[in-house]
Amino acid sequence: LFLATLTYDTLRFEYEDFPETKEPVWILGRKYSVFTEKEEILLDVTSRLWFTYRKNFPAIGGTGPTSDTGWGCMLRCGQMIFAQALVCRHLGRDWRWIKGKRQMDNYFSVLNAFIDKKDSYYSIHQIAQMGVGEGKSIGQWYGPNTVAQVLKKLATFDTWSSLAVHIAMDNTVVMEEIRRLCQSNFLCAGAAACPAVESNVLYNGYPEEAGVRDRLSLWKPLVLLIPLRLGLTEINEAYIETLKHCFMMPQSLGVIGGKPNSAHYFIGYVGEELIYLDPHTTQPAVESNDSGCLPDESFHCQHPPCRMSIAELDPSIAVGFFCNTEEDFNDWCQQIKKLSLVREALPMFELVERQPSHFSNPDVLNLTPDSSDADRLERFFDSEDEDFEILSL
Repeated sequence: LFLATLTYDTLRFEYEDFPETKEPVWILGRKYSVFTEKEEILLDVTSRLWFTYRKNFPAIGGTGPTSDTGWGCMLRCGQMIFAQALVCRHLGRDWRWIKGKRQMDNYFSVLNAFIDKKDSYYSIHQIAQMGVGEGKSIGQWYGPNTVAQVLKKLATFDTWSSLAVHIAMDNTVVMEEIRRLCQSNFLCAGAAACPAVESNVLYNGYPEEAGVRDRLSLWKPLVLLIPLRLGLTEINEAYIETLKHCFMMPQSLGVIGGKPNSAHYFIGYVGEELIYLDPHTTQPAVESNDSGCLPDESFHCQHPPCRMSIAELDPSIAVGFFCNTEEDFNDWCQQIKKLSLVREALPMFELVERQPSHFSNPDVLNLTPDSSDADRLERFFDSEDEDFEILSL
């Protein structure tokens, strides 16, 4: 194992570099060679938005915690996987962050959506308070299911990104449900059927015309989150090859999960090791300066990323994918179908055209078709949470 060592005089973490190996390094759908592309690997990793514990932010709910140290690691991982979706949506997978270089406005709009204050779309404040409605008190530990469910609800307020968020339940991805969700813009072409874009929900300086423009498109960009349990107390080895293949797909958003007691955001693998960003560093909260510019260096991990053996992964995870277009989704479906034919790879989930008959009938539950998956998730909620404990401070 290549673990972080703490240097107490500087309170900086030092990480071991990538191993010299002929094995390819996969980072969110991109393949690299350690020997010829080490700088490109590190630049790709550094460019991902890195969210860690923070302290001294405005109290959650006005009177709640001012730090998430010890309880917020899965919330931070949820922020990271969702931030990667927003980066792909607004900046593209090829975008890179370079220290000291002036970034485009869309980058700061994405970053502002996660800043630790109550009016940012996906802030720790919004996630923690939305979680109260899911039966999680503020400061309570989340599992992958819970954070996925909360992010889905928060995304409905993010008219700038205009995402379709689907959480696949029962280890089953239903293509018909996703197409209906992503094509809902087109289906409600009548002005009366679509609510007007309210300017008061477009805070943080997001461009107002984006919501209107996207409403006319035929496909809402898809964020697909699949909560899975890949074993009882440890990961079943039969799933490892399939899990690796998820990081090889160009639609990959990575995986949120971890090892017992701590959550990580997994962005790739090399050999039998997963590559991840670790939220377990407490940094001071960041605010915009007088000129309205946001100091952004602490949101990018500027050392080689952490690695751990795949066999140590806790079996409760959520896998994420981003399909910007209908073609992206069709391509993803084809890749999943091909993967099911690989002999040594046990499928982690099933891909079906229509909802299997053994699923609950949405009509019986008085649910609209678009909300059936979310409400179904609430009833099966978070059986994995008891496997994790809050870290001792």
